Amino acid sequence: MSLLDKAKKAAEQAATKAKEGVEDVQQKRELGQAYGELGKTAFELVESGEISHPRLEATAAQIRALKEQIAGAPGGDGTAVADTPVDPTQPPAMPN
Repeated sequence: MSLLDKAKKAAEQAATKAKEGVEDVQQKRELGQAYGELGKTAFELVESGEISHPRLEATAAQIRALKEQIAGAPGGDGTAVADTPVDPTQPPAMPN
């Protein structure tokens, strides 16, 4: 195998690994967005009284408090961060 063939093979392997890495990042971003959508839906269901569970209440209370802080902050319009659309070009928020 010539040096050129070895370099070409190495470049192909690197390109394959890079493509796999991009796909992995995209899948993780989509997973984060799906979790975010699920959380928003769960919060809306908690607020409407359609679902209730002790494990949901602590986070729902935290969301309510944050919404109040945002609404009361200078320049706060009452629109919570969760109400803004997700920018798909940005990485997902990491859960705590």
